[in-house]
Amino acid sequence: MDPGMKAPRRAWPASLPLFLWSAAALAHTRGGEGAGFVAGLAHPISGLDHVLAMIAVGLWGAQLGPPAVWLLPVTFPMVMAFGGTLGLVGVKIPGIEVGIALSAIGLGAAVLFEARPKLGIAAVLVGFFAIFHGHAHGTELPAGANGLLYSIGFVIATGLLHATGIGIGLVHRWPAGRTALRCAGAAVALAGMAFLWKALT
Repeated sequence: MDPGMKAPRRAWPASLPLFLWSAAALAHTRGGEGAGFVAGLAHPISGLDHVLAMIAVGLWGAQLGPPAVWLLPVTFPMVMAFGGTLGLVGVKIPGIEVGIALSAIGLGAAVLFEARPKLGIAAVLVGFFAIFHGHAHGTELPAGANGLLYSIGFVIATGLLHATGIGIGLVHRWPAGRTALRCAGAAVALAGMAFLWKALT
């Protein structure tokens, strides 16, 4: 591995609290600690569109192998936390539901076709989609909930979904497993098309 690729892995835990801290400063309400954390954990798994896209990140990372297998699942929650902060402070981003649907289509297609772009391009694509998911989480902070713990909750839940995708993606080492993953990618992309239809109608 290129030694230069180790820097993002060391740097992201230090930068992520900056986003979460801003969320706490602007959205903190006393008495909402437990509710905020639990709501944050629950939100990413409350919608199939979120679940499929986040698992697809792990599947694609597993297909690509190191260093993408850790870089993509680190990039997504890091940028998602930034998108969540924008949602928490009321910054408007148009087409959130369309963006989430397109993320399922794009990531599913990447798994289906075993797309192998340059690592930087893959990370930028994943980060772009993460903004939409994060913003959706941030705008749905429950009344009275703690913004910081809510953000930590949805980042943890997202990481677990990525880990699930990576775990499933381990079957990529076998020919039948590669076929199964590509079929899973097709299913995610098709579901994304259904989400897009719903968002546009």
